[in-house]
Amino acid sequence: MRDRVVVVEGPGRVALVEREAAPVRPGTFRVETLFSGVSAGTELTYVKGTNPYLTVTWDADLGLFRPGVAGTPYPVERLGYMQVGRVVESATPAVAVGAVGAMTYGHRTGWVADPLAERFVPLPDDLDPLLGVYAAHMGPICANGLLHAAADLHGTDVRSLGDGVRGRRVAVVGAGVVGLLTALFARRHGAASVVVLDPTAPRRRVAEALGLQTLDPDADDPAVALKTRWAHQAGDRGADVVFQCRGRDWALHLALRLLRPQGTVIDLAFYQSGAAAVRLGEEFHHNGLSLRCAQIGRVPRGLAPTWDRERLSAETIDLLRAYGDGIRAHLVSAVVPFDEAPALLTDLARRRRPELQVVFTP
Repeated sequence: MRDRVVVVEGPGRVALVEREAAPVRPGTFRVETLFSGVSAGTELTYVKGTNPYLTVTWDADLGLFRPGVAGTPYPVERLGYMQVGRVVESATPAVAVGAVGAMTYGHRTGWVADPLAERFVPLPDDLDPLLGVYAAHMGPICANGLLHAAADLHGTDVRSLGDGVRGRRVAVVGAGVVGLLTALFARRHGAASVVVLDPTAPRRRVAEALGLQTLDPDADDPAVALKTRWAHQAGDRGADVVFQCRGRDWALHLALRLLRPQGTVIDLAFYQSGAAAVRLGEEFHHNGLSLRCAQIGRVPRGLAPTWDRERLSAETIDLLRAYGDGIRAHLVSAVVPFDEAPALLTDLARRRRPELQVVFTP
């Protein structure tokens, strides 16, 4: 048996290759891929050649990138973390044949997994399995953003994802997949207002189709607009919390300008080119603001025992059940065969094809 695998051979060079399928050994199981979603941020950094792991090594003990051998050299054969598969063979009682679940094994038509080393998130029968591409990793990224906002207010006493947004005014910078799912999480968990800011008109239209308010940051100054609208008391105007979901320095600078004094930016973005235009001597300094990085590699300190990845996936499935029809209709912009993956990834990296969420299917 052979599997087809999407491989990035070098900058701008993507191929679909065949690999001999691994055997199912005791304790493992095999899935056949139903759907494989594209993360246009992280994955395209490998196609563009801008991912830091291509040139430096991550020292996990020191928490530093250090010069040396590339942490993930070309060819990159495990690209992507948004897979849905059906179990076709199992040698473990942990996973039954016929089960459909979300995993993170990269763009390939099949995979043999060890349930002790890899997560398998079972999908409920009442959920469109295509939406399962968000359940294992992408949705938890966004849920973790809300968890950081909750920890910012309550420390380790976080009972609900809504603890950081309920009754509060929320701005989301960036209307990509992360921004839109984060905005939907905030609305579902009781935010008083949610406004999504993005300069791309088609993305703003998607946000509006999902029932979200939008602003164009290239029109009138959005910070003036929101601070005029969102008044707390004299000298205290703006968003209670901003989720920054676009990996551009201007977006982070805008996020800081939207905040009320002593507010917090929860940053979910990946800055491939750094953030040279962020002016920390302006609003950040004068309004006493905070910036928290909310990457999925960790939940806020002290919350890991109660807010593990499984719980964040469960929160994601709850969100997909609530808004699944709208997400399927408006956020998923293309479902294409695996055979088209190399050309499509190359087109996305070169910005020749504007897509919001691409999903591959065998």
